Amino acid sequence: MLSAMTTRKEFLPTLLCLAMFAGGVALFTQDAIAQAPAPLTAAPEPPKIDTGDTAWVLTSTALVLLMTAPGLALFYGGMSRSKNALGTVMQSFIVLALISIQWLLWGYSLAFGPDIGGIIGSLEWFGLNGVGLEPYPSYAATIPHQTFMLFQMMFAVITPALITGAYAERVKFSSFILFTLLWATFIYDPLAHWVWGVGGWLRNLGALDFAGGTVVHISAGIAGLACAIMFRKRLGHGKEPMSPHNLPMTLTGASLLWFGWFGFNAGSALGAGALATSTFTATNTSTAAAALAWMVAEWFYRGKPSALGAATGAVAGMVAITPASGYVDPISAIWIGMGAGVFCYAAVMLKPLFGYDDALDAVGVHAVGGIWGVLATGLFASKAVNAAGANGLFFGNPAQLGIQAMALLVTIVFVFVGTLIILAVVSAITGLRVTEEEEQTGLDLSQHDENAYS
Repeated sequence: MLSAMTTRKEFLPTLLCLAMFAGGVALFTQDAIAQAPAPLTAAPEPPKIDTGDTAWVLTSTALVLLMTAPGLALFYGGMSRSKNALGTVMQSFIVLALISIQWLLWGYSLAFGPDIGGIIGSLEWFGLNGVGLEPYPSYAATIPHQTFMLFQMMFAVITPALITGAYAERVKFSSFILFTLLWATFIYDPLAHWVWGVGGWLRNLGALDFAGGTVVHISAGIAGLACAIMFRKRLGHGKEPMSPHNLPMTLTGASLLWFGWFGFNAGSALGAGALATSTFTATNTSTAAAALAWMVAEWFYRGKPSALGAATGAVAGMVAITPASGYVDPISAIWIGMGAGVFCYAAVMLKPLFGYDDALDAVGVHAVGGIWGVLATGLFASKAVNAAGANGLFFGNPAQLGIQAMALLVTIVFVFVGTLIILAVVSAITGLRVTEEEEQTGLDLSQHDENAYS
């Protein structure tokens, strides 16, 4: 027993030493942990394609294509005289083919390619070099880069097609082809880069244009004004009736435009989510309000409402809401649509005072409607609708209205001067108008040797 007690006494110092050693290790470990750098966070996952977003944007691409052909083709074709109906429809159809190739080869690279001084994109993406099937986060993080390219292609298609309404019934087909190609390259592509391209100077300035108020509608309308001036009036303009030959066709075209415009605006959210829903609502609301406002204004002024007026008013509402659609609530959309119906109706009625022949009202609807829409964005935009945007004047930020005004003035000057230069070049190469004999015969026979109606 003494031996056991002796052993325990001898072992006690050993236990004390082990305890002290363990305590020291624990203290050292805690200190080391406290002083150690924070563990590295996992690298962010690369962007992934969202099938729902991709499906929505591809569907929207098809809807915007439908806006040009058959939508705009029927809308303009019905408004023209019967001897020019086929040629008018064909212009929209051929723009779709022509700009599809131009955009793929160099247009997309100029508009959205790597920035050069805020003015233009480089030709690094010529022929879609480097534009693949993976997401490109600078523009759209959840859809393939080519999906974004295709969606923007349809905007590039419809814009020069809209201009044809201003010079309808008197253009050489060869001149139309050359003008469209030059205008898309030297006017549309740089303007799209300024407003939407990464590094574009108007984008950096803070200009808001959700789906094309400046890029599409003001540019098409102001270019149309330049064309109406340069092409001069149609033979017999103001002396003989030039009524639309097929108003059911025009109403069908307007209805297709209304349908397709949901892709135009809500598709610009680039995803199937809350913002697309909000934009969809604003688009439909403004269109309806504008159709009713135009109808009431015409009813008051002329004594009777017309089918052509209601259809044109609806298009005016679509135009005006385009830049604001992703930034405004439904009540604001009503005001924007009502303004579009009244302002665009007044512009069309006052057209004879200015002496230009805007055959199918491209100026009165797209220039005036686009100008109102861009300014209205500066009035009604709200970050409560889209946190990525800005508040407008009515939501406490008057500076945004000034930015919007500057963007539209820059657009007007650039497009008007640039279009006049391009028209001068085309005139020197091919001439602009058909001969008087060909115009009297009609574009269908003189340019295509065909008739819309047998």
